[in-house]
Amino acid sequence: MWRYLLLISCCCHLAAAVLHQTLQDARQEQQQLVRRYSKTLHKEEGAIRLVGGDAEYEGNVEVLHNHKWGAVCDDEWDASEGEIVCRQLGFLGLRRYTHSGYFGPAKRRYWMDNLYCEGHELELTQCHFEGWGINDCEPSEAAGVICYPPADLVRPPIAYSDARLLPKYPIHPSSRLYVRLAGGRYASEGRVEVRLNGQRWGSICADGWSLLEANVVCRQLDLGYAREAFQTDYFGGANVSRPMLSGSECYGNETELADCLHHDHLQGIVSCHGNRQHVAAVICDYRSPDLVVDFYEIEQTAHLEDRPMLLMQCAMEENCVSNEAYQIQRDDPSWRYQTRRLLKFTAAAINAGNADFRPIKDKSQWEWHMCHMHYHSMEVFATFDIYDQQGRKVAQGHKASFCLEDSNCLPGVPKKYNCANYGDQGISVNCSDVYLYNLDCQWVDITELPAGSYILKIAINPEFKVAEMSYDNNAAICDLFYSESYARVDNCRLSRP
Repeated sequence: MWRYLLLISCCCHLAAAVLHQTLQDARQEQQQLVRRYSKTLHKEEGAIRLVGGDAEYEGNVEVLHNHKWGAVCDDEWDASEGEIVCRQLGFLGLRRYTHSGYFGPAKRRYWMDNLYCEGHELELTQCHFEGWGINDCEPSEAAGVICYPPADLVRPPIAYSDARLLPKYPIHPSSRLYVRLAGGRYASEGRVEVRLNGQRWGSICADGWSLLEANVVCRQLDLGYAREAFQTDYFGGANVSRPMLSGSECYGNETELADCLHHDHLQGIVSCHGNRQHVAAVICDYRSPDLVVDFYEIEQTAHLEDRPMLLMQCAMEENCVSNEAYQIQRDDPSWRYQTRRLLKFTAAAINAGNADFRPIKDKSQWEWHMCHMHYHSMEVFATFDIYDQQGRKVAQGHKASFCLEDSNCLPGVPKKYNCANYGDQGISVNCSDVYLYNLDCQWVDITELPAGSYILKIAINPEFKVAEMSYDNNAAICDLFYSESYARVDNCRLSRP
């Protein structure tokens, strides 16, 4: 009997060895394919690569045009674009998309901005964007991705050496996190420093640092609201204060920074990318705007319109239709007589804060749009998304640029901002900017959308790039019923983008 047992044991060991070798061979072959595919891509127009990461499957995205590499701006950057990047590079899928120069600021000029992908594209250049080199983005607005590495083809991910792929946690209840601002000219500004229990003071790694995290810091220090969130060494860098925390990620309504997520401080994990001199910093202010979506206007004005593409040429210049429309324009000589079905609605943004809402760009950086005859002060002011009942995005629209002005004000409040004649743009306190349904881009192109029940989400300041008191009222989420002959929007409620 023991001979049979010995034979069975030997066979099991042999089978395990063969399986292990097969898995190793498959892993090596997959990695070789990725490297070979990447090398091929790097020689061609429209090739992409990832830079600034710790591994080949992560980093800021760069694209090749005219034999020169350039960065991609994070305006409207989301999972749709991230999936295409990972797929184009031969990886298994998107683990996470990143904003705000997560892997460091852009090192080269921006080639692409306002990317608009629907998810079926095979390469990033097949998506719609402003045009090569057309952008108004800062180095801190680089778009990036973290893809699933090739090894995941043969085994599930278990442990990664990269700290940013490890789980994040709030500060452990047994640890007390003290917060202060240092290096500023005033008490309301400076680099953010933290101290755990009785340990030394240290800075926070600025990877992914945004107004959401900065708002929590200002609230905790009783300094009002965040006016600016910096990734900078202006107030002193890592040579002055070594990072103590990294991976900070706040929802925005926490009362203390300790309630936000961070890399595991109990294990001493601090992971920074790019220039280590760039640490998290803030400027706080007791005055701040607060935009609120008027969803009653959306419910009362939503309707369908079939519009010839002949009347949509200005809107098409601003990427306000679906990708299928641009394919028709490219392939059909009589495209002007084709029609698009639009879900149209009026949207109003009311400033309920105690400071004016102003564009993030300086007036000297605004761009004149000849077709619509006004200056563009913001790349993305509003987004319009439609989701199916499973939460998948099935249609989208946006105002890629915006003319901000005081359309209506409460009695006794004078209008201050007017787009005409290169006037100042903004939304005054107790005033609203109303974008009527009969204006270009105030719609979602639903031509290819089947009839049914959906969710409509309309968001203003969706990328949190302009400081506000709160972002919890910047979006309206509504029920949408769409038939072949009409559309109904109701049951709207306020939410965050």
